[in-house]
Amino acid sequence: MDKELPAAYVAQRKRKRLLLLLACAGALAAGVILLRILLHPSIKRSAITTATVETGRIENTLNAAGEILPEFEAVITSPVSASIQEVLADAGSNIKAGQSLLRLDKSGIEGEYEKGKFQLESRQNELRKLKLALDKSYFDLQSSNEIKQLRINALQADVENSKRLFKAGGGTREDVEQAEMNLKVARLEKTQLENEIRNKQQSMKLEMRESEISSAIQAQELKELKRKLDQASVTASRSGVVTWINKNIGTVVREGESLARIADLASFKATGTIADSYLGQLSNGMPVIIRIQDTDIRGSIQTVYPAVQNSAATFDIRLEEPHHKALRPNLKVEVYLVTATGNNIMRIKNGPAFKGASGQPVFVVQGNKAVRRMVHTGMSNFDYVELKDNVRPGEVIITSDMSEFKNAREIKLK
Repeated sequence: MDKELPAAYVAQRKRKRLLLLLACAGALAAGVILLRILLHPSIKRSAITTATVETGRIENTLNAAGEILPEFEAVITSPVSASIQEVLADAGSNIKAGQSLLRLDKSGIEGEYEKGKFQLESRQNELRKLKLALDKSYFDLQSSNEIKQLRINALQADVENSKRLFKAGGGTREDVEQAEMNLKVARLEKTQLENEIRNKQQSMKLEMRESEISSAIQAQELKELKRKLDQASVTASRSGVVTWINKNIGTVVREGESLARIADLASFKATGTIADSYLGQLSNGMPVIIRIQDTDIRGSIQTVYPAVQNSAATFDIRLEEPHHKALRPNLKVEVYLVTATGNNIMRIKNGPAFKGASGQPVFVVQGNKAVRRMVHTGMSNFDYVELKDNVRPGEVIITSDMSEFKNAREIKLK
């Protein structure tokens, strides 16, 4: 026979069943809420940025780095090897053409100049002595030639007298022949002397020319020393601003070593660098946009250098506004190379949401939610991205980085 359970035990079992049912219901409700959260994530509107799809012009660009440089910069080098005695200008100073910048030690070059003066004077004295000696030698030869001519004249008279005496019977044929022989020998001696005179003339010209050239070389060297001596007080070759100057007083600088740089800061140019993988896309005349904070200055590539250093290609840029007030020497700037241009293009402001891939998801705002769509992008630059499909002008797209919602199809906006 069954024994009836106590009332307290039965009540306890009912309470346990009720608590278990309530726990299951709570877990089910929590699961439903969690599932809804996972399927429909949310984000605050203040945490995102959006932009409206529009149509307009777009330029496809490549990013590069650049630097602003003075369009004209003169490098002043040391004319001699000497030590720096005094610095007369500072970097940043406005200077005029001819103004002194540095003073170098002149003692060494002054000694060379004085030595050169003595050497040139000695060379010129040697030239004068040579000319006198040559003139005397030539005069002696000329005098001998005149004496030869007088002797020939006398011998001609002897020949005539011998012939007359022979005809008159007062002389012999041997006397005539001897007189004619003497005349012939005298004429040959004169011809020989005349040849010697001509050779002497040529030799004199060569010796004089050689001596003159040697003297001229010495004079040119002295002139160069004088020029270097005059330039030992280093002066500005043009008006401008000193961008750099060697201020190490007492330092010995070699001939040709840079001492200062002077730039005309009224006009500027730019130089750019880009990864060498883009070198084939660069060309002279290619449009360029230089961005300085919020200011854009346009230009074009002037020269592309074929040499590659540290995996980077270098190019020079000619600016359309080289006198723009935003330009500063040695200013680092962003450079954008324009590779293509399109008009009436569907575009949207660039942002972290666009990763550069042709096909990628975006979130389109529709009231209090954002719906995921797959779009294809085209040209892009620092401001805009071209959208080719699946959106219409006027629609609003989230431009923030939405990578944490890559698996969500819809996002609730709070």
